[in-house]
Formats: sequence, structure tokens, C-alpha cells
Amino acid sequence: MIGNRLKRARDALGLSLRDLEAAINGHVSAQAIGKYERDEMMPSSTVLLALAKALQVSPEYLLSQRQIELTGVDFRKAPHAGVKEERAVEASVLDQVERYLELEELLPGVDQAWDAPSSKAFAISRVEDAEQAADALRNLWQLGIDPIPFMAELLEDKGVKVIALDLPENISGSKAFVQSPQRGDVPVIVVNQGHNGERQRFTLAHELAHLVLRFSGLSDAEQEKAADRFAGAFLMAKDMVLRLLGEHRTSISIGELAELKKIFKISIASLVVRCSQLGILPRQAYGKLWAQVKALGWNGPASAEPNLLPPEVPQRMERLCMRAVAEGAISEARAAELLCISVRELDRRLLGQSAR
Repeated sequence: MIGNRLKRARDALGLSLRDLEAAINGHVSAQAIGKYERDEMMPSSTVLLALAKALQVSPEYLLSQRQIELTGVDFRKAPHAGVKEERAVEASVLDQVERYLELEELLPGVDQAWDAPSSKAFAISRVEDAEQAADALRNLWQLGIDPIPFMAELLEDKGVKVIALDLPENISGSKAFVQSPQRGDVPVIVVNQGHNGERQRFTLAHELAHLVLRFSGLSDAEQEKAADRFAGAFLMAKDMVLRLLGEHRTSISIGELAELKKIFKISIASLVVRCSQLGILPRQAYGKLWAQVKALGWNGPASAEPNLLPPEVPQRMERLCMRAVAEGAISEARAAELLCISVRELDRRLLGQSAR
């Protein structure tokens, strides 16, 4: 039966039943589509093809019996993000993760299982405890104190599926688990592909906090603050920050911070906050520096600060597709479908000609 998949694909495009009726040129009514979604009827082959085309999926996708569900969704968004937007994101995530899992099944041994840390260091009862948790995870993953070059690559290497989607500006990202009978719970972090690299990296680290931290006695607002503290500490290890800036400063210039952001790949505003967290700057000096950042408009999503980073594009799924094609596990047409690109574009990427 196609009910769940049909509704998921419709939600992914933000279409109402009547919108979909119009998109298939009235082949069937909105009421009939509703019956398909409730598995009360099955569409004819002609209607199935029309629905697939309108929903930008394959007929095979709608007919697939693979069972996956999304749980534990946690959107990091502005207060005015709507339920319709969230449903569209959830549907898109399920669609992409399903294609990702299908690809991994074609290449035995490539899937990396997520291993959630279980030590006491990740049990958080105060916002400040997140600092030690970030250090503990760096130690567990043997990262040392060096800046992290690519957050998306690191997380995918640890078994987290990183999905970049074209999201509304007011949604930074989310974490969730995809439940699959074959694979168990697969953690997923979604980032907004329209955001700059600084914002994406912080979102990835923030959502990682929600995957690894176990909160106790903290309000929702305090949990968000703890996740932010974890993100800053994970991206900017304390010992490295102190080594580069010194333990006690009376003043730090914007120019010095602009150079440091090249190293840590984080926003200047986040660097200023980190200096305050580590006590590098006294309160008055921090307030003065933050006022400068705010006056320049560098404390918001539309920041035009120096050395803006390009978006972090998850590459693992594309690499696996190329491998599957090279090893004859799938056709180029199927690989292009999994990546949602044309065969011509896939050919360019296989030849190393695609611009990044």
C-alpha cells in the first residue's frame, strides 16, 4: 500500500490535497487522493505515474515496502516557524535517509553504526557541565585540541547521517532518529543548506549535543543553553583557545578575531562568547567587544563579517554513489535518482568536472 509514502511525498512539497489534484491535472479528485493516503484505494498505473511525476519521486518509491519512521525530531528554529514547514522537513528527511540507507545496503560493510557515549561525563545537571562533556567527547573520539576541519565529515564518519536541505531561513536544523527494522535507530542531523558555513557548523555541533547529552533537572531553555555551550567548547577546545589568545586579556581587536576565525571556522560572535565563557576577558571588556560586534551586525544570521565560510556540503552519500556505479552495483540512472540529479550531471561528477 502506498498511503504513508504518498502523504510523506506530498508533505515534503508542502502541497494540500487540492494542490496535488491540480498538479496531476485533475486525473482524480482530492477526495480520491485522500483515500489513497488512507490506504482505502489504490491508484491505477496511469494515476500512479502522474502522482509520482507531480511529487518528484519515482513510482518505485511510492510502491516500496521499506518501513522507516522518524522519531525524536528537535527543530532548532525561530519562534515563527510553522507546523507545515516542520512536516515538509520531516518528509524530506525521511526521503533522503531512505535513499541513503538503500545505497549503503548495496555496498556491504560501508555502514558505520552510531555508538552513543554512555559515561557519566555526558550526564548534564548544569549548563556549565556541557564544557566537560565536550572535552570528554573530543577525548573519546581522539580529536585532541585541534580545530575540526569538517564537521559534516566527522559526524558521518561516526555514524550520523548529515542531511543538507533547502529549509526556510527561520529553521537552522534539527536532530532526529530514523527507525528502521533492518538498521535500528539511525541518528540524523539536518542543516539548512542556505546558511553559511559558520552557522552550519554551529548547528551541527549544537544538534550533536542533543544526541550525546543526557539532561537532568534542566528546563528546555537551559538545555538549549547547554547545547550551545557544548557546541562552542567542541568547536573551540579550551586549551587551544587559551594557547592562541592567552589566559587573561584586557582587550582583543576585531582584526585578531577575524584571523582566529580562519583557524576555528566559527563566527566572530561565537569567538567573543567563547572568550567570555573562558574568562579571557573581564566583564567590561567583553561588553565593549560585544557592542562592537552588534553594531557591525555580526551577531545575526545575515552577518557580513570577514572571511565568511562556504556551506559545509555532506559528501559521503555522493561518494558512495560513485563507488556503487564504479563497482557495477547500480546503474548510472539509479545513482542519479538517488542523488536527485540528472544523469548528465552525474556523468560530469564522475569525470571530476562538477564545480563545487
